Amino acid sequence: MERRCRLSRWLAVLLLFNITLIGRPWAAEPRLEPTEQEKAQTLVLLHEPIVMLQAKFGRLDGAARVRLTHERIQRLDPADLIPPITVLKGSRQGQETREFMVNGKRILVLVGGDLEALDELTLEQASELVRQRLDRVRLKYLELHSTPYLVKAGGMALLASVIFFGLIWSLQWGHRRVRKWLANRLLLQKGLIPHQWRQVAGNVEVRLLGLLTLLLLFMLTYGWLTYVLGLFPHTRAWSEQLGDSLFTLCGDMLEGMIAAMPGLVTVLLIVAITRFFIRMLAILFDRIEQGQFRVQGLHAETIGATRRLLSVVIWLFALTVAYPYLPGADSDAFKGISVFFGLMVTLGSAGIMNHAMSGLVLIYSRALRPGDLVQIGEVEGMVSELNALSTKLVTRQDHEVTLPNAVVVGGKVVNLTRLAGEKGVALLTKVTIGYDAPWRQVHAMLELAARRCTQLNQDEPPLVRQLNLQDWYVEYELQVRMKDGLLPAVVKTELHGHIQDVFNEFGVQIMSPNFIAQPEQAVLVAREHWYQAPAEGPGATSKG
Repeated sequence: MERRCRLSRWLAVLLLFNITLIGRPWAAEPRLEPTEQEKAQTLVLLHEPIVMLQAKFGRLDGAARVRLTHERIQRLDPADLIPPITVLKGSRQGQETREFMVNGKRILVLVGGDLEALDELTLEQASELVRQRLDRVRLKYLELHSTPYLVKAGGMALLASVIFFGLIWSLQWGHRRVRKWLANRLLLQKGLIPHQWRQVAGNVEVRLLGLLTLLLLFMLTYGWLTYVLGLFPHTRAWSEQLGDSLFTLCGDMLEGMIAAMPGLVTVLLIVAITRFFIRMLAILFDRIEQGQFRVQGLHAETIGATRRLLSVVIWLFALTVAYPYLPGADSDAFKGISVFFGLMVTLGSAGIMNHAMSGLVLIYSRALRPGDLVQIGEVEGMVSELNALSTKLVTRQDHEVTLPNAVVVGGKVVNLTRLAGEKGVALLTKVTIGYDAPWRQVHAMLELAARRCTQLNQDEPPLVRQLNLQDWYVEYELQVRMKDGLLPAVVKTELHGHIQDVFNEFGVQIMSPNFIAQPEQAVLVAREHWYQAPAEGPGATSKG
């Protein structure tokens, strides 16, 4: 009685894990892709579809006959499974029948109505197939529940576990050794990844090694678990599910890779053609930049921006052409991601596009370029960088000022360098002198002060203008040319010092006489007082 209860429990557990196998070429009633109704009408034992009972027999339909068969099998004794399955011919309720007997106990009745015309089988042929399947399940069940088999299965599971844990230990040991070897190569600045790239990408080799180790660990664990679970009857269903899932996944991936190959080849061909075309344009642009070839509308200072702009346009066009051939381009997920990124770019690029278009205006109008001395609004400095979104200036305080291109285009840009040429950047300074000083003398003194300034281009003569005749004084302007690479503030400092010295030498005060009474004495600094403490005269040695 105890053995019978145990057998019943085993059969109940096995029936819980019964699944209809898809894709096997059965010759009788079980379907390759059954519907839910057909699944309910199919008798499945130890994961093998036996027969589909689709005819109504008495008051029982196909699904009820399958449930009745399960109940009869659960009531079998262990000794009942020793004799082979037998088939009895008969006739009931006006139908020809075949009864399947296990040790004289009926478990299943097959009638002519269970046959399908498309199967092209007679009742005799179908019953023989069903008998073979039932007998195969019987032998399989006896083998799985025999003591020798269980002992053998336990030994195989133990051996597989020992091999598995040995491989895991070897994998971890190899991982540590390879990490140590990579660390030594990193100190020696050697490896698959260039050393200068590691500063940006991090220690890529170590992370790739860790990823490969995890992948191998997962594969070993999956294989060991599938094999061990398949050795025992109560876990065989899990093993087959793991195996089917793995094979299905691998099959789907392989099928997807094969299906994607033509599209990938097309994408690679588009990329190769695009790279070839861009390289040809690069050769053309290099010759234009070097002056070997001339194209109307292209200048040396706009070649870089033109090259980048055309490269972006060409790659965008290539991406548009290659998009339909990308794997998964027709999937809803891919379309959703495309819409999401398109929305982000649309919402976030309004200001960026404004600055980018302003940058193109600055580049192609050639209003300024790196190295130019410019004045933008209240900021004066040397252009250090002109990129797509902003312009950077270095001021006389050695500060870097970043101006958005939209601000630069919207304001006034004074380029002090563009028309200077070899003469040097023009530098202007003003001074106001009273009417009591002869203007010819003032002109001569300003020119003398300019000739004394060492930071000016002496090949270009200074120019003095009288800008305004005011009520109390005359406004003079001195224009000179600076040497290359100098900032106006530095040159003005020296020039203003020479102007004061020259005017003091010749007794002309630099003081706009906009006052009530003329002083009795000229407001001058005598030469002997030029170097009052703490100032030091020429040739003096500074004291630390």
